[in-house]
Amino acid sequence: MGSADPFVELMARDEAGIDLGRACLLIACDAYPALDVEGYLGEIERLAARLKGRLPPEADDEARVVALNEFLFDDLGYGGNAEDYYDPRNSYLNEVLDRRTGIPITLSVLYMEVGRRAGLALEGVSFPGHFLVRLRVRGAMLVLDPFSGGVPLSEADLRERLRRVIPPEATGGLPVEELPLDQFLEPARKRQILARLLRNLKGIYRETGQPQRQLEVLNRMLVVAPEARGELRERGLLYQRLECYRAALKDLQDYSALEPDAPDIDEVRARLVELGSLCARLN
Repeated sequence: MGSADPFVELMARDEAGIDLGRACLLIACDAYPALDVEGYLGEIERLAARLKGRLPPEADDEARVVALNEFLFDDLGYGGNAEDYYDPRNSYLNEVLDRRTGIPITLSVLYMEVGRRAGLALEGVSFPGHFLVRLRVRGAMLVLDPFSGGVPLSEADLRERLRRVIPPEATGGLPVEELPLDQFLEPARKRQILARLLRNLKGIYRETGQPQRQLEVLNRMLVVAPEARGELRERGLLYQRLECYRAALKDLQDYSALEPDAPDIDEVRARLVELGSLCARLN
């Protein structure tokens, strides 16, 4: 018997077995229950086939990147949605494909998925404040920004971006200019990419007061990162708000067992007492 949930089944695989495009589309099924996942994966395949048709057989990696950028951003008109950055549609890969716009992480996922199929070993980078893509080229590292048309970023560009997002007190006294860049350019694993995407969505739904959507995102997050204890606590509190008292009790019991020294443990234990009596009344 296979798992009833294809997302749970996908997340049970090792890193190499996780199809990132499929995982992003399965996340989108919460907001779009009738979503044709295979149809959208076919669309990504067709984009890659069109790109490959333009590449001469002897094209090196730099030529492939130039062709990928021209194809996605010049010819098809994909671009970053700076005007309405926090529109949840920017975080769903089906909408990115349909509307040809998104945020750094979803445009990077599309860029990697099309580029990989055209022979580019692209990797995601969880850069602070803005997701990027990297590619090793002849012993050097090319860092690209799909939100801005796939432009390559220099060391000076990257340090300028760090300056904008890292508060001086967070660097342990080192000026941003002297921080080792390599630590910010580590390749992101697929689960890390999905967790970052889900955190974006969670924040949007929390800000816009959509607890049911927030709950769906937290459920996905705890499949991607079962060890995310803050998410477990957050889901317990959300269940309580939604008057799902038994589910709230279970999550907060699990959280207090896993985090007996958490700074908020007294508050959580008080809620457990309250939920215990609420659940007793339900029987």
